[in-house]
Amino acid sequence: MNMRKITLIIVFVFYLFTLTAQENKLPVFVNDSLENYINRGMTKWKIPGLSIAIIKDGEVKYIKGFGVTREGGTEPVNENTLFMIGSNTKAFTATTITILQVEGKLTLNDKVQKWMPEFRLKDSLAGNEIIIADLLSHRIGFETFQGDFTYWTSNLSRADVIHKMALIDATYNFRTNWGYCNAAFLTAGELIPRITGKSWEETVKEKILVPLNMNRTLMLSNELKTASNAAFPYTIVDGKLLELPIPYIDNLAPAGSISSCAKDMAAWVMMHLNNGKINGIQVVPEKAIQAIRSPYTIMGMDPRNKQETHFYLYGLGLFINDRNGKLIYSHTGGVDGFLSSVMFIPEEKVGIVILTNNDQNNFYQNLTNEISDAFLGLPYQDYSDKSFDAFTRELHKSTERIDSLKNVVKLLNKPGFPPESYTGKYTNEVYGDIEIKIEKNILNIHFSNHPDLIGRLGYLKNDVFLCTYSNPTMGIVEIPFKVDKDKVLGLTLHVADFVEFTPYIFIKKK
Repeated sequence: MNMRKITLIIVFVFYLFTLTAQENKLPVFVNDSLENYINRGMTKWKIPGLSIAIIKDGEVKYIKGFGVTREGGTEPVNENTLFMIGSNTKAFTATTITILQVEGKLTLNDKVQKWMPEFRLKDSLAGNEIIIADLLSHRIGFETFQGDFTYWTSNLSRADVIHKMALIDATYNFRTNWGYCNAAFLTAGELIPRITGKSWEETVKEKILVPLNMNRTLMLSNELKTASNAAFPYTIVDGKLLELPIPYIDNLAPAGSISSCAKDMAAWVMMHLNNGKINGIQVVPEKAIQAIRSPYTIMGMDPRNKQETHFYLYGLGLFINDRNGKLIYSHTGGVDGFLSSVMFIPEEKVGIVILTNNDQNNFYQNLTNEISDAFLGLPYQDYSDKSFDAFTRELHKSTERIDSLKNVVKLLNKPGFPPESYTGKYTNEVYGDIEIKIEKNILNIHFSNHPDLIGRLGYLKNDVFLCTYSNPTMGIVEIPFKVDKDKVLGLTLHVADFVEFTPYIFIKKK
């Protein structure tokens, strides 16, 4: 075959490929490179399973599962495989409340105490004045994740969590700063029974899941334990995948407990893109959809010369920004062992859902951004490789630091006091009690709100110990003790930033 014929064949094949891409209204990246990109990214980031849905012009244009539900297993991930969606739950809570507003049962400007008279914050002015919209837009004054260690995978009830909010010293004055607050969304969700007479989970099912035929979606984390075709949660420890228990977070359910699949989430996103309609039927009032898209908080303005994104805002359970002249609505979700991303661009009639079961990856966002950029006509950025390089550098630094601390512990230096001096009960106003015991010649911390959690202490120096938590999500952290000349007075407890940034000051009980 001569070169002229080869050239004509290549041109013809390229023409057919381009025509197919145009007919599908999908970018070349999605038609040509997406699956290779996903397979390469999953290997690089050690992601056992991933599920994806892409919606365009009112249709699910692409939906598929990759990998397996369990590392080393054979059950493939598909469009019906369940993953915990974490904070993507928040938009379900917010939408349910705005539906109730359209029905005339409440308003977003209602004070929380109208429906929950017992609601309190340490700042009494804030507690008295906070409205429902404040809860749903993270502007109650708390720092991001403040208080979360107290609640996260704990044995506290929803009522306990709301009660403990009154004990927290808020970092900011309310409505002055954005601070991501899971307990605020719990509180918003717990207003629903006061208004409807039905639980949060029953109401979300009735108002959203049933009308959208989201039949696989589970409202509570406890339900995932016995569900079929469910992904198992993983993290990475010492460079290797480690399976985690399914996190029990039903005490924070309206903030993060939903499990869903790509097929169900595609229906959810399609409804948002169609302003509440599915198959021409208005299943959610358009005013309810518009209400959660209204910006309540300015998170930041970006003055970069490229001006790819001019602003970051937060609505009700949704982030809002612009890119290449188009408005983007999105949210991510992260719980122990799972990360998810949901994005929709109404002006492009595009929606993206990514579900993964490894909580140590940036790929779920890299993939979302690469797909959205393609639809916006922006060039391929190779976000995954760039992100992985930065992630690896930071992980290497962190691992080196932890390893050096572990080496100090191995020197078996003796603390300033006998081990028995550190034992006993300690208390913190927000958390409650912890207890340090000597077990097999090791000092261990036991937690009243987390009966299955243990913090193993190894001495470093100057009354500072290295604490290795039995749940790797909680991290490996330094814990300094406060001492007097002849006794131990207390300690400052930290956990991984993934859970909470704020330290806890514990005082030793006499």
